[in-house]
Amino acid sequence: MKLDDLLGEYYELEQQLADPAVHADAGQARRLGKRYSQLTPIISAYRELVRVENDVAAAEELAAEDPAFAEEARELTEQKEELTERLHYLLIPRDPADDKNLIMEVKAGEGGEESALFAGDLVRMYLRYAERQGWKTEVIDSTPSDLGGYKDITIAFKNKGVPEPGQGVWPQLKFEGGVHRVQRVPVTESQGRIHTSAAGVLVVPEAEEVEIEISENDLRVDVFRSSGPGGQSVNTTDSAVRITHLPSGIVVSCQNEKSQLQNKEQAMRILRARLLAEAQASAEAEAAAERKSQVRTVDRSERVRTYNFPENRISDHRVGYKAYNLDQVLDGDLDAVLQALIDADTKERLEQAQS
Repeated sequence: MKLDDLLGEYYELEQQLADPAVHADAGQARRLGKRYSQLTPIISAYRELVRVENDVAAAEELAAEDPAFAEEARELTEQKEELTERLHYLLIPRDPADDKNLIMEVKAGEGGEESALFAGDLVRMYLRYAERQGWKTEVIDSTPSDLGGYKDITIAFKNKGVPEPGQGVWPQLKFEGGVHRVQRVPVTESQGRIHTSAAGVLVVPEAEEVEIEISENDLRVDVFRSSGPGGQSVNTTDSAVRITHLPSGIVVSCQNEKSQLQNKEQAMRILRARLLAEAQASAEAEAAAERKSQVRTVDRSERVRTYNFPENRISDHRVGYKAYNLDQVLDGDLDAVLQALIDADTKERLEQAQS
């Protein structure tokens, strides 16, 4: 969308939000307010750029008569270039899910108990990163392993207020999905040999109920008893819930809550997120078919990252990122790793917008 169109939309939203009648419909007011918040950084950057451009012109005019203004003109020109670059970034077409919360599933894969322990390491890494960002997290469901890892776990990551463009939960973590591989000496290895195992990460934007309508007729709901490490039953009632969405074949299970109703609500929450992700993936695939280039720089479907403990090395295979601070990364210092992926995606989006 062109800047003039965004300015027009922004001013129209201002008028609508100033109308008391609009706020009688809480849903509409929330949607308008959300869009207004999305546009505000763009309009603010544009207004600041216009102001600096006027200041540059004035300083250059004065510098022609008084050389003392030449330095001011140079500094203002640098500021203008920075603002122009920021505005270009803000005008890159955004991912529709940028403002959404995120649901992450981490599952142990190849490697048995060692894989489950590695899944636990990944979970702690993401939770510590979320804590650094000031995000809220909620464990929706989990199946611990015997040695303290996770066979699988589902966590919700929640934004704090309305995030700045590119600063929310989804923009920061959306490329984490895929197969994560670890190379280290397992605690279960008596010979000191390095093993390779893996864990899978799935990330989907959390859907609101109004976005995904699910008919009860499309669901098969089964109940069973919750189980803990080793498969033993952890309660005496059939409170765990397994929901099968018949049209898509998606199956979701939840057992962490005490009541069957609570587990069903949590399972429906995960199901809505998966259905939304599936719908968005289908739409993206259709859009990609219409573009000349169908190869994305960042592909969440492939093996994404290797964590090499003996060398203290972390490697992201999608963008060629490599660093030797694995201990810090596992403690939640993910900024550089994630930024490499974000930069690659931003570059591609900018190239597509200019083509």
